[in-house]
Amino acid sequence: MASPSPAETRVGPPVPLWQRARRAVGDVLTYWRRSIRTRVVVTIVLLGAVVAGSVGWLLVRQISDGLVQSRLSASRAEAVSQTASARELLGSAGSSDFDPATQLRQVAEALVARGKLRGYAVVVMGPIGPRAGGSPATGIRTTPGVSATSVPARLQRVVAARTSGTSWTYTRLRRLADPPGTGTPSVVVGSRIVLPSDGGTYALYYVFPMTEEQRTLNLVRQSLLTSGVLLLVLTAGIVLLVTRQVITPVRLARRVAERIASGRLEERMHVHGEDDIARLATSFNQMTDALQQQIRQLVELSRAQRQFVSDVSHELRTPLTTVRMAGDVLHDSRGSFEPVAARAAELLQKELDRFENLLADLLEISRFDAGAAGLELSEVNLADVARRVVDQAAAVARQRGVRIVVEASQPCVAEVDERRIERVLRNLVSNAIDHANVRDDARVVVRVACDEQAVAVTVRDYGVGLKPGQSAMVFNRFWRADPARARTTGGTGLGLAISLEDAQLHGGWLQVWGAPDAGAQFRLTVPLRAGDPLAHSPLPLVPDDWAGESTAPHEVGGVR
Repeated sequence: MASPSPAETRVGPPVPLWQRARRAVGDVLTYWRRSIRTRVVVTIVLLGAVVAGSVGWLLVRQISDGLVQSRLSASRAEAVSQTASARELLGSAGSSDFDPATQLRQVAEALVARGKLRGYAVVVMGPIGPRAGGSPATGIRTTPGVSATSVPARLQRVVAARTSGTSWTYTRLRRLADPPGTGTPSVVVGSRIVLPSDGGTYALYYVFPMTEEQRTLNLVRQSLLTSGVLLLVLTAGIVLLVTRQVITPVRLARRVAERIASGRLEERMHVHGEDDIARLATSFNQMTDALQQQIRQLVELSRAQRQFVSDVSHELRTPLTTVRMAGDVLHDSRGSFEPVAARAAELLQKELDRFENLLADLLEISRFDAGAAGLELSEVNLADVARRVVDQAAAVARQRGVRIVVEASQPCVAEVDERRIERVLRNLVSNAIDHANVRDDARVVVRVACDEQAVAVTVRDYGVGLKPGQSAMVFNRFWRADPARARTTGGTGLGLAISLEDAQLHGGWLQVWGAPDAGAQFRLTVPLRAGDPLAHSPLPLVPDDWAGESTAPHEVGGVR
């Protein structure tokens, strides 16, 4: 198969749109949660927009109502005046001067001419009323180009029913070329006149378009919108400026705190002025000075303690060797002693063994504290190591009536320090034997499993377990879950602490699970290759036999 040329680029499958949208929304929400400035600015701008919108709507509503009322009053007054003029014009003509059609045409032409000059349209309809059927008049006359549909039917009915006065309503002035549903917002006022020639009643409708009012209202809306946008922009700028003065010192304090947390205890905040931020910076610096002093004291005390443990451990080596030699002589000669003296020699030998183990553990702890501990790596089958540790502890387990089971279905070879891993497993198995519940379930189960990245070993007992809060202290030096319980295996109280250090030295995890009266399980996880990071463990920390009681209280602790 031909290899791709250098100019070719491998492109993966396209990302779906919903995934990109989800990622974008997640980024926006993350930025929203982390940025105080953004939340403050957006909140104030939104509140300002609500306030400005409410005030603008109220102003537009009041201005609109004022313009409409003013136009309505002027329109009604103009309609009354023009109707009176038409009646005067008809009254000055005799009843037999013209025929009804001629009189109506003259009145309509006069009203239309005045309407053109004053900016309104006229619609003349009739006759109306009881004599509408027998009237010789000729239908509807309007301002040229204006449709008679500009007069609503309901207004026509009202004018036909009333005998005097004027009636009005809102409508749209429609031209003959306008499509249905369009037109200019207008006010139409209706009144009645009587022709002297035939006594017929005709309806006069004056349609006053509100073009100027609409233009004025649009100008007001545009002005309010422009001023509102400018106001919001200025508000956002002011808020940004104000929040910057507050948030910038807070960000500087965060950066200084992060540097101090990383170990740079000499970092301090710069103090400018005498305001609250300056006093906060001063208090922060004073707190940092106190913390630095306390940390230095603790570091010196810890160093002195580690040096003391190391010095005492080394100094005890020589006298312990001498006492051991004398104890061995007494122990070898106990057969010739009195029973009481022979028993004393045996107890002396046993306590010397424990003292020697304690001294060895103290020396190992001092190496960890001094950072002098190292690894002697080799490829080791941890299943074999687990079986060897169980064989070594078999005698003590039989004395306690404890049965140890090893479950290792396959070899698990890892690059580890065999001596340290064997010590960790020996401490875990010894601890499990000490705390196994002989009366109910005297089992200790050791499981070994591995995958492509890590090896895990779990040690499960069914003893007293861990009470709430004890999982955080189980790896402390010289800590015991039950101070009244005797150490059957001769432990020194440093085994789990040393085991934790050994696990961390391998870049691994040592964790514990426990529940009251349900036992405990320790899990050691190390990488297959030294130095590789750990992301998971081949074995679960919570035992499989606990799955049915997952709602019961239990403790999980350790280091990962």
